[in-house]
Amino acid sequence: MIKPIKNKPQYESALARVYAIMQKEIKPDSKDSDELEVLSILVKEYETEYYPVPKAKPLDAIKFRLEQMGMSEGELSKILGNRSRKSEIFSGKRKLSLSMIRKLNEVLHIPAEVLIQAY
Repeated sequence: MIKPIKNKPQYESALARVYAIMQKEIKPDSKDSDELEVLSILVKEYETEYYPVPKAKPLDAIKFRLEQMGMSEGELSKILGNRSRKSEIFSGKRKLSLSMIRKLNEVLHIPAEVLIQAY
């Protein structure tokens, strides 16, 4: 019987079981696929509570997304309006404005909640 994960030994046991199930050739809507789905939800909830992933800092998120999209920082200047704005933002002399956040969200698809954080 599957039970909630309340401590590290239970978490590690659930991970081991997830791994074991994933090594099988499971069919959709089978007993194993249902068990895998439920265990995955329980593991995710435990990890969210005990191993939270911090949100990315706005400037790191911008740099990462540019790299992901194969864009240069020069192309960021076009998004923000001019080269000096980009330099001022990355040097810490200027903060992102609401219009910049909207544009970055629209063009680079970076979540607004990441861009509005203090940095």
